[in-house]
Amino acid sequence: MADAGSTETVRAGLSRNESLLLSSLSEKGKTIFRIGDIATELKCSYKYAKVLANNLAKKKWIVVLRRGLYLIVPLSAGVKSHYTEHEFVIASHLVSPYYIAYWSALNFYGFTEQTPLTVFVATTKRAKSREVLNTKYNFVTLSKRKFFGFEPTQIGTYRINISDREKTLVDALDHSEYCGGILETAKSLWNAREKVSMKKIVKYAETAGNTAIIKRLGYLMENLNLNADSQILSEMREMISPGMSALDPTSAKRGTYNTRWNLLLNVSKETLEELRRSF
Repeated sequence: MADAGSTETVRAGLSRNESLLLSSLSEKGKTIFRIGDIATELKCSYKYAKVLANNLAKKKWIVVLRRGLYLIVPLSAGVKSHYTEHEFVIASHLVSPYYIAYWSALNFYGFTEQTPLTVFVATTKRAKSREVLNTKYNFVTLSKRKFFGFEPTQIGTYRINISDREKTLVDALDHSEYCGGILETAKSLWNAREKVSMKKIVKYAETAGNTAIIKRLGYLMENLNLNADSQILSEMREMISPGMSALDPTSAKRGTYNTRWNLLLNVSKETLEELRRSF
């Protein structure tokens, strides 16, 4: 059976039932479908539906996203079937529950100019990272406490879940390694400063239960002039834990200490100064 990474050979012709199936599904906007959809459309047995799916995959008219889940390759893709559905739509079918998150969401909202080569997906399930149609999908497992703050968004004929603007930034402060690092996260905060509610970000951070998010946010708000409202900052300082947290959780645990926010500044002073000057 052809898989999601093999779409190079020329596609073979279609039988009457194969043509009828693809036409019917396409007319209904079901570019992604399951074996059960085949049985329903053709009013056939599940066994025959599996055989038909295998044949279509071998002929390169569909690709396998995962076991029992398929993507139609339309005529517009040409005989060599160079085509893919929007990567967020594909992600929505790979794991459940889910939401598009981290660097992918930052880029979606225009908070970063960087376009990630990987689609980042938050979920409460354990799922291995994988590649589908030459796109990498990284599944980040969250606790149920952190799995909130997302909303449905229309992508073509599909509705997909994506973190809202404030939760996107909270997630980035929590796991900057999935967002290009703490400096890219800081740039995203700056770019988002007039499009988000700082109060909502703080509320989300408190709900997530990781005070390191509050510490990093407070420090960056003050040092990068991110609309640092004194009342909000005061409330944030009352929330933080006494232990020291790293500004950049992915870097070596060495640097200077900031006792105001209980942060280990493990990013060089030169880097921070360069960042300040760029805003």
